[in-house]
Parts: sequence; C-alpha cells; structure tokens
Amino acid sequence: MPRKHQKAGGGTGKKELYSRLCALFNENPARRYNYKQLARQLGIKDETVKRLIIETLAGMKRDGLIAEPSAGAFTLKMNTVYVTGTIDLTAKGTAYLVPEEGKEDIFIPQAGLKHALNGDRVKVVVYARNKRRRPEGEVVEILERGKDTFVGVIQLSRYHAFLVPSGKQLPYDIFIPLDELNGAKDGEKVVVKITEWLENQKNPVGTVLEVLGLPGDNDTEMNAIMAEFELPVRFPVAVEKAAARIKAGIDADEIARRRDFREVTTFTIDPADAKDFDDALSLRRLENGNHEVGVHIADVSHYVQPDTLLDKEACERATSVYLVDRTIPMLPEHLSNGLCSLRPGEEKLCFSAVFELDGNARVVSRWFGRTVIRSDRRFTYEEAQALIDGGEGDFKAEILLLDGLARALREERFRDGAIDFDRPEARFEIDAAGKPLRVYFKRSLEANKLIEEFMLLANKSVAERVGKVKAGERAKTFVYRVHDQPEPGKLEEFSRFVARFGYRLRSVTPRMLSTSINKLMQDVKERPGHGMIEMLAVRTMAKAVYSTENIGHYGLAFEYYSHFTSPIRRYPDVMTHRLLQRYLDGGRSANAAACEERCKHCSRMEQVAANAERASIKYKQVEFFAGKLGETFPGTISGVTQWGFYVELNDSLAEGLVPMTELEDDYYEFDEENYCIVGRHHRKVYQLGDPIVVRVAKANLVARQLDFALAGNERENRVAPRSTDPSRPSPGKTGRRGRRGNEITPRGSRARGRKR
Repeated sequence: MPRKHQKAGGGTGKKELYSRLCALFNENPARRYNYKQLARQLGIKDETVKRLIIETLAGMKRDGLIAEPSAGAFTLKMNTVYVTGTIDLTAKGTAYLVPEEGKEDIFIPQAGLKHALNGDRVKVVVYARNKRRRPEGEVVEILERGKDTFVGVIQLSRYHAFLVPSGKQLPYDIFIPLDELNGAKDGEKVVVKITEWLENQKNPVGTVLEVLGLPGDNDTEMNAIMAEFELPVRFPVAVEKAAARIKAGIDADEIARRRDFREVTTFTIDPADAKDFDDALSLRRLENGNHEVGVHIADVSHYVQPDTLLDKEACERATSVYLVDRTIPMLPEHLSNGLCSLRPGEEKLCFSAVFELDGNARVVSRWFGRTVIRSDRRFTYEEAQALIDGGEGDFKAEILLLDGLARALREERFRDGAIDFDRPEARFEIDAAGKPLRVYFKRSLEANKLIEEFMLLANKSVAERVGKVKAGERAKTFVYRVHDQPEPGKLEEFSRFVARFGYRLRSVTPRMLSTSINKLMQDVKERPGHGMIEMLAVRTMAKAVYSTENIGHYGLAFEYYSHFTSPIRRYPDVMTHRLLQRYLDGGRSANAAACEERCKHCSRMEQVAANAERASIKYKQVEFFAGKLGETFPGTISGVTQWGFYVELNDSLAEGLVPMTELEDDYYEFDEENYCIVGRHHRKVYQLGDPIVVRVAKANLVARQLDFALAGNERENRVAPRSTDPSRPSPGKTGRRGRRGNEITPRGSRARGRKR
C-alpha cells in the first residue's frame, strides 16, 4: 500500500509553520526568540519540525519579515501596516481579507483570525513580505460582525449539545447549554444565535432561536438556506396591508398625464413559469418607413412612494431572490403579480423608453416618459422562438421584425467590443414535494436574445440621457451599473492557463482583449473542457456593481449603462425611475452620498441573493445525486487542492471532490507551481481542465457536498504521464487560493457575476 500524505513532523507543514511563526512574532513585536524558544511557544517537540523552524526563520528573514539583531535571536521587523476590510472565510478555517480600498487580498491563517467570521468587517495588521509571497496578516480588531445567527443540525448528549453548522458558513461547532435548546431535539435543523465567545474558547456559545425541522425535508432545507443568508420568509403584516390598500383602477386624470400606447401593438415575452411581467415591447411602422419600438417597464415608482413602509421594505430587500423551488419577492404579491404585472388585456401604467429605428437598427430619435399600455399577447420564450424558427401564429411579422432589429443591435455591440458569454445554467424539474426528478440546462434562445437586446438598449439610453453632458456641464447624480476592466493579475493567470491549450489572448487594449476573448469562446465551443475555459473566463472578469460614479460597463462595451428594466425585482431600477423622472421634470441633482450608500447596499444584497441561489442549486444537485450512488458520469477537473481534486460533471454542472486518499495507485503530491497533482513514482498527472470519468461515492446533504471516486475502467480515464520539467509551458495559476484554502480552482475566486 502506498504511503499516504502525512506532512513532515506529524502534521505541521512548512506553510502552516510559516503562518504560525508570523502570528507569534506579531503578537509579541518587541520580543526576541531563538528557535528553541519558538518551538516551546508553539508546543513543538518533534526534532524534525524544530529543524524546519530554523529553515523557516531563514526564509522569513530573506522575505524581510524578521530581523536578526544578534546571532540566532530573531525579532519582528517593525513596518506596521493596517488594512480594514471584510473576511472571506474558507472551508478549512483560514480566510482572506477583502480590503475596502480594492487592494490585493490578504491571507489570514486560522490562528490569526481571533474569532473573526465570514463577512465580518475587521482591522488587520499586515506582515512584511517581499514580492515573491502573497500578503499575509492577522486580525487585530473586529469592527463589525457580519452576522451572529447560524443554521445547522443539533447534536445532543446527556450533558450538553452542539450545533454542527451547514455548508461552509462557520468552521466551528457552536456549544449549546441544555437550557438554551428551546425545544430542539437531536438531529433537528435549527437557527442558533451566538451569545458569547470568550477569547480563550475555541467554540462559541449560543442559543436556539428557531427549530426548522428534520434535515432532508424540502421546506426545512429551503427555509434553512433563507435563514443562513438572513433572507425574510414573509412580509411584515403592516407592509402587506399597505400594499393591499393600493387600488387597482387607473383614473382618467392619470391617463391624461401620460402618453397613450393602448392602441399600439404590444406584447410580453417571458419564461413559461413567470408570474410577473415587468417589461413589454410595442411596435409600429412610421410614415417615413422607420419603426417605433417602445420598451415599456412597469411603473413601480408610481405605486411605491419614497420613504413609505413599502419603499423601506423594498429597499431593505433590494432584490428578489430565486431559489430552486420558490421566489422571495422584493414587493408583495398584490404589486408584483397584480398591479405592476403587464398582463394581457389589462390597462397598465408604465415608464417607457421609445425609439425610432431605421432599417439598420440605428437610433434616429428617442423619448422617455410615463405611459399607459394594454398588452395584446403574452408570449413564452418557446412560443416566440417557434415563430422565429418558421412556425405560424399571432404577431409573427412583428416578432420577426423585432428579431431582425435585435440581431443588428447585437452585431453592432460585439463590433464595439462587447464580450459574448453564454454559459448554460443548471435547472431542475421537481415534483410537488420539491424532490429533483431531472437536471437540465437552461440555454439562451434567439427569443431570449431579442428581449435582452432591447432591454440593453433601454438601459444604455437612459444612462446616456442623464450621464452624457456637454463640455463644462456637470452630470447629475444617477445610478449606474458599472463593470470594471479585468484585474491584470487575474488576466495574466487566465492567459497562462489558455496558453496550455494553444490559445493566445491579446490584451494591448480593452477592445483587443474583448475581441480576443470572444474568439477564444468560439474556438473552444466544441473542444473537451470548453465549459472550464468559459467558467474561468467569467471568473477573470470584474464584478458588476451599482454606483453613482460612472466608469462604464466593460463587458457590454457601453460607456453609460444603468438598470431601468426590472423595477419589480430590483430596487436600483426603482431608484433609476425616480431620478430619471426628477430630471425630466427639470429637478436639481439628487444627494450623491445618500444614493451611493443605497447603491452599495443593493450591490451587497445582490451578492447575498446570488449566494443563496447557488446554495439552493447545490443542495438540489446533492439531493439528486444521492439517488445515484455508484453510477458513473463524465466530467472535467475544476479544482486542484492539497487534499484532492474537484470534478464538475458535464451533464449537470454538479461538483464533487475526489479525495487524495482514494488515489491508491501511487503516492500523489500537490504541485503548487504547476497547479496539478502528480504521482511520485509513475508521474501520472491530474490537472485543471482534464476530462475524467467518476463514480458518485457519497452525498452529504447537511454539508451540501458530493464525493466522487475514479471510475474503475482504466480506459475511461486515460490521464497520460507528463513531464514536470520546468521548461514545459506552465498552465499558470487559475485562481487565488480561496474558499477551499490552498487550492487552484475557479470557484476559489470570489464570484465575478455575469449579471449585467
């Protein structure tokens, strides 16, 4: 049997030792230590590890972290730098500080966290370092807790209980005194609040706030995800009553104040399961031969007035959240599915962007303002696509004309440098009890792209209407959707990775880079591992956010861009409507600081919603594959770590770990420089992007984790031996060591959202 993967000195590796020594020196900046004193302080008795201390001290001295004022005596080299930011905790208990000033992330070893948890705002002292090392530091002060409630399963004994947290939200169990169980029983899923965590205690102490039910029940698990991300289960009674008081009728005076589109051909195109319709398109031919296209958006701001109960609740939620089996709406149903939903045959109030387009889809003129419409037809994407594909039906001529205009708009956008990401998303067919029956891919049809293109045109034009000013004039405060250029470091890592497949990225100018990425996406479409390259490309991009400071939208190649088209489900769109109307009426610029604060809040809540949505998808993936234990599936290696490698299944995007301990044909080592796992004797290599066939070995519903094993058929897994000669082109780093600790994986990077 091959020797397994024990670190030198009974579990203390060089990297861990480096971090522990850094923490010790920073805790005692004025003291001098020799290596024996350091070993005693760290509780190390093993002679091998003591010798490793000497080697590590030499490296720390070379890196400029410590000084040696007398032979064999070391002290901290004083160069104190403090950084504030947010903790991004990994599953292994280490963390990264995401600085507020947008600098490089700072690694925090577990010993340096000082009880800081994921999402906490903290102050960190940064260790000195040279260019060869990533920055490291330790927490000196917790400025603000991100959260103090956690979800997990109760483990009960005769004298005490513990909460075992679900997922990766907390690397410690929470001690629960028996008189704080509040009726919770062994094995139940609960919500716990941390009430105490003394400095010398490893585990925090908490009390049970709510019993959710038994693990595995669909409602229990979805409610657990909502509780984990602190999402509301229902609207406060006062908010529901405030919504119910709004009358459904539209009086004649309100119609008279608006541009009337009730007699113009208008329809909606939405997913088959949509319950609210917040956008519609109208179309008519003008006498000069051009076409007038109206983008009509539900006028939420007419019903939700500033500083009312409804407004405050919508602002606090900031976005609707879409879990696998349910929607957590931003607005009560009376508004979202009733008054503001552009249902066919009903008169509805809208805020519209109306364009005159010539035959080449060039904008001749545009108009913005409040309108009243009556939709003639509700299309699903599939129904509209059937007409585009040659079928017969209502409004076929209008659909085909809009499709032609949308294609022209899209071609122009790509010529201008927009990036074309079209990665499929996993969706589930579930039964009445929420059990997943089937996993399938949601793919973008031409009908989806038709709607998207006109929504993009409206969003861009609204931002231009406010943001574009004459020379010498000052732009008024507005809400922009901004997307920065890729960070040079991440771009370099991605370039090195795709070079391994024979591709080259040209990044001399932003336009050249976007063209190069689009060509790469086309070239890899039919190649094995294309999904991994597409995912890495998305992760290389910056994250789009809301801001009053306009820097443009790199991914769309727009100088001005906002969110105007979804006020039922996004609060920034409500803000955009209000600001646009204010300026159309000749009003003064709004308070920039107040708007910026709301923009930051909405960006944060958007990320919370995305994390919750991913958690629900991950749970359903694990639940689905729990019924397929022992079955084999093709996949792609999506992450490489010191304890194994992750595989993403091709047909479902589900991801699981192949543990290093299961690779019994050799002694495997993690090659950090080349980001792969290499067999010491036979030189077999497992590397990011490699195709592979795996068997489903375990499905842990509580932790939302899958474990895979290699499929038994050697012919299915032809991983060729490779040279590790330094002259061989390196695949490069493909992501920072992130959510899983010391690993190389695109999922290790902070998610760079695709939402435009």
